Amino acid sequence: MPEAPTIDGANTTWLLVSTALVLLMTPGLALFYGGLNRAKGVLNMMMMSFSAIGLISILWWFYGFSVAFGTDVNGFWGDPGAYLGTKTFLAETDLWGATAENPSGIGVPLYVFMAFQMVFAVITVALISGAIADRAKFAGWLLFAFGWATLVYFPVAHWVWGGGIIGGDIHALDFAGGTAVHINAGAAALAVALVLGKRLGWPREGMKPHNIPLVALGAGLLWFGWFGFNAGSELTVDSVAGLAFINTQLATAAAVLGWIAVEWVKTRKPTMVGASSGAVAGLVAITPACGFIAPWAAVLLGIVAGAVCALAVSLKYKLGYDDSLDVVGVHFVGGWIGSLWLGLFATNSVNSAITDAVGASDGLFYGGGVTQLGRQALAGLIVTVWSFGIAWVLAFVIEKTIGFRVKGEDEVEGIDIAEHAESSYDLSPAGGGTGSAFAMAGIGTPGGGTTSGAKPEAEPAEPVSEKVAG
Repeated sequence: MPEAPTIDGANTTWLLVSTALVLLMTPGLALFYGGLNRAKGVLNMMMMSFSAIGLISILWWFYGFSVAFGTDVNGFWGDPGAYLGTKTFLAETDLWGATAENPSGIGVPLYVFMAFQMVFAVITVALISGAIADRAKFAGWLLFAFGWATLVYFPVAHWVWGGGIIGGDIHALDFAGGTAVHINAGAAALAVALVLGKRLGWPREGMKPHNIPLVALGAGLLWFGWFGFNAGSELTVDSVAGLAFINTQLATAAAVLGWIAVEWVKTRKPTMVGASSGAVAGLVAITPACGFIAPWAAVLLGIVAGAVCALAVSLKYKLGYDDSLDVVGVHFVGGWIGSLWLGLFATNSVNSAITDAVGASDGLFYGGGVTQLGRQALAGLIVTVWSFGIAWVLAFVIEKTIGFRVKGEDEVEGIDIAEHAESSYDLSPAGGGTGSAFAMAGIGTPGGGTTSGAKPEAEPAEPVSEKVAG
């Protein structure tokens, strides 16, 4: 006779901590994207991430979790009423994965698992925003986020993790979101960037990151939170969670080296932006593979992902699409690399769930032939086509109705002011003084003393750029 349902304190604590870590990734993404953006659009960029936290959290609670993880209906979505937000799940039997034979499941309350998956949905939507920096109406973004989450992310999460066609029928592997998150968001980012068109002046004008320390801070927060993203996806405290943790660190570290090596060869000048971007590329690539490959394969994956993504970000100049912050070059390409890597290096020797739970096979280099590689490619292709197609239609309809792209003059003057009536940096003197804070402190004035009696400097011949570093 099965024992009574019991909450596993260790598993529950780990998943709660992982949930908080993954939630922190979205503000981290806002800082990363914000620093990469121009100064006049940084707040709009950050608002798109923060608004995703608000909007997607509510949608996930109300019906998204049901669509993704409800009882499979047809291979494409789960029962929308299974965990509808009007219901509550606080009984001692409401444990995730509970069955008649195992009433405790993994010992984690349903709401804890719901919250963990909620923050995945949030950051997946937020990732898309980097492709359309400086030119998207905020109202258009909210409508797009609502439609794309409903029609793409929630069903795709079911396909991959909820018993749908990719995980249940094709038997493709995705430990923490290479297909469901990164290929998915990257394909959508490309579609929306194509519909909205290029930024005014791109690529003729240099549009450099305005605050590189902000980029590094955002990348650091993403790196920190990603341990919850990847190791937390094991859902339990065991050796596979430890494997995912160490693989995440190794691949990311290797990707930093891979990216800056490419920069060193191309320009002889490795950059902080490159190192930060390399870290994100490594994190993206290891996401689908972290719990299914050996550490040595994770190191190799990181090197390849860092180098390839460093080269891939230049594709937009060759192909003519304006992906503002390289969502395609890093997330789409990195997601594909990590997903295909499983077809080469996945092995039951590190995680028996590959065959026992998913019904997948070892990778090519572990004697499994090309079967799993084909499964991974098919899964990525299905998600790419679906996400790109739906995103393109949504963006096109929004543009033709309420408008998705801001007016040209608003783009030139600054989308922060036009859309939010805010400015990220107020450099005007406080208290109505006649000079800057430096001047009022006697810094930079003749003799280093008071500004009294000093003649004002002549007006510059050309307007001073509002950009800090670009």
